[in-house]
Amino acid sequence: MTQYIVQSGTLRTTVDAENSRKAALWAVHQAMQQVLPIDDQAQTVAQKTEAFGSHGVHILDREVHVSEVGHPAAACVLLTMEVVRQWNDMFAALDRLERLLQEGGLAA
Repeated sequence: MTQYIVQSGTLRTTVDAENSRKAALWAVHQAMQQVLPIDDQAQTVAQKTEAFGSHGVHILDREVHVSEVGHPAAACVLLTMEVVRQWNDMFAALDRLERLLQEGGLAA
């Protein structure tokens, strides 16, 4: 996998991903998990406040800038809302699959 630097607003992170779009999706996921209950081990509001309080919550800008580590000239710019829409679609699909598995709707 390739390392990418992803920047948007106050978010700046390095991500290992197959491509720049997947790097942007992962970075948006990092930002969204600060404010949404995403996983089974979801933290309480107080735990999230304590964990992120000292670092501050990431605020995304209108665009997400993604560049491969060592190749900043080849950066791509994605609209944040487009990446968030894709992230939401991905999570909605995962949620549907999880519910189907819990209901026994999919054979293992």
